[in-house]
Amino acid sequence: MANHLKIVIPMAGWGTRMRPHTWSKPKPLVGVAGKPSLDHLMDMFNSIPKSISVEFIFIIGPFLGEQIPVYIRKHYPHIKASYIVQEEMKGQSHTIWLARHLLSGPMMVVFSDTLLETDFGFLASEANDGVAWVKAVPDPRRFGVAELNQQNQINKLIEKPQSIENNLAVVGCYYFKSAENLVSAVDEQIKRDIQLKGEYFLADAINIMLEHGARMRTEHVDVWLDTGTIEATLQTNQFMLDHGKDNSADASKQNDVKVIAPVFIHPSAKVTGSVIGPHVSVGADCEVSHCIISNSILDEGSAVSNCALDGSFIGRNARVDGQSKTINIGDNSSIKL
Repeated sequence: MANHLKIVIPMAGWGTRMRPHTWSKPKPLVGVAGKPSLDHLMDMFNSIPKSISVEFIFIIGPFLGEQIPVYIRKHYPHIKASYIVQEEMKGQSHTIWLARHLLSGPMMVVFSDTLLETDFGFLASEANDGVAWVKAVPDPRRFGVAELNQQNQINKLIEKPQSIENNLAVVGCYYFKSAENLVSAVDEQIKRDIQLKGEYFLADAINIMLEHGARMRTEHVDVWLDTGTIEATLQTNQFMLDHGKDNSADASKQNDVKVIAPVFIHPSAKVTGSVIGPHVSVGADCEVSHCIISNSILDEGSAVSNCALDGSFIGRNARVDGQSKTINIGDNSSIKL
């Protein structure tokens, strides 16, 4: 039974698939559905039983990673958090190795670009050595999958399987009853040099635990959202607006604005003479005038005028003026067309 839980959140990657937005901020601080994806990630943990005290360990990068502690201290001053810099991108297991001096007892590993709808309430009484969250997908070949035995326990994890028969994709969320056992498996993985293209994958460490007799089960999720690419983030924005993040009832009260639900328009945003929606998020302190915008994200502080935008992502404090259809523009940029 867990009464203290350490949650390791690796977020040191370069975020190359989210550029240009990750030139100026780490990927977890990119906005979606009205707030940074990191906030949505932290919301996931609200279902952890109050009887369990929680400590966070953020694995941050050497470039821009310093923004994470600043953000956490400002927006989550009540949580206990530690920060470790991963200077070299040597993979998921390497992040565990770097944090080994902080790890003991029950722990979780949750990847920062994975957003789930799940209930962590069972952790107070979980008896297995580990849990891997999974979701059935049509084609699992670009993911890792969990292979189950006849008792529905995990037999092994398979990275990027060749066939689609086993479609239980592992979604980047894990629980371990003993952090010490995971650290020992990572130690063995590194000594045996089990890696792929210079990176040590967590799935291989888990397989070592399974070889030594660990009992792990799966926990199924119906909703698995991704913020790892621009396209995926726009899709996640759309899903969130469809499922509870819409504030079109309040937003439509603005004068001279037509709102097509669902949308999220921050109360501090100024929108005039525009048609907004569907599936548009307008962040704090944005200014929008004489625009038609659909299926897009405007991050905080951006200003857009005289535009027709669809499928666009406008970074923080960016300026766009002119006719256009699709734009992906990073922070503090300016475009006039």
